Amino acid sequence: MLIVACIKQVPDTTQVKIDPVTNTLVRQGIPIIVNPYDTNALEESLRLRDRFGGRVVAVSMGPPNADVTLRKALALGVNEAVLLSDRAFGGADTLATSCVLSAAIAKLAEEDELTLVVCGKQTIDGDTAQVGPGIATRMGLTQLTLVDSVENLDLKARRIRVRRKLEGRHEIVEAPLPALLTVVREINRPRYPTVPHRLDSLKAEVKVWDNKVLNLDVNTIGLKGSPTCVRRIFSPEREKGEILGDALRDPAGATGLLVEKLVQKDLLPL
Repeated sequence: MLIVACIKQVPDTTQVKIDPVTNTLVRQGIPIIVNPYDTNALEESLRLRDRFGGRVVAVSMGPPNADVTLRKALALGVNEAVLLSDRAFGGADTLATSCVLSAAIAKLAEEDELTLVVCGKQTIDGDTAQVGPGIATRMGLTQLTLVDSVENLDLKARRIRVRRKLEGRHEIVEAPLPALLTVVREINRPRYPTVPHRLDSLKAEVKVWDNKVLNLDVNTIGLKGSPTCVRRIFSPEREKGEILGDALRDPAGATGLLVEKLVQKDLLPL
């Protein structure tokens, strides 16, 4: 059984700043972290392996320094780590990214029977939630998004049952394997790496695959294969708030001022 966990190296968005002149992200001095939702994808992959056997391979596409992210995955206990790194992959949008990841997963599936691909529901830098579904579509996998619990995995019947977190309700879905899951934060609590695993991760091999290995058409990857692009990034301008009255000493008076203000702005019907 092969479980592939797709992870991404992202800037810590709590510390990201935007250059007011170029309208681009200032990455200098910004710490790099594993995409938070992907840590849950890693954890769920490891839990499923611990229960049902098989192996977990962590895959990431990024620059050479993304091997740090994959070593963190190795420290958590994944069996293997693969970094997809090539200048030809640079500048990819979600369509081109899913193309490269799909090819890598298909190559891994040549060695073991693919059972699951597990992704975080989205990344905190792009927030598109498109890469996971893109992989599922390209590879013809069952697509199960917003999963907050894996209820059952029947390897003999090749079926999986999951619970999906929807707005105001949950949904139980049973579907055939192989499948792709995108998981939410509530699915688990990620483990901490053990000292032996952390030490082993420093010596472990992170395989690096470039386009010579995947042999993809250069017109379908990177900038050439990306029909969308980010034209501009900017911080939205926000007006300063207004304090109305003293809600602690005179809550009724403050409420009256608020109602009056809402009526003036035509936000509250008379």
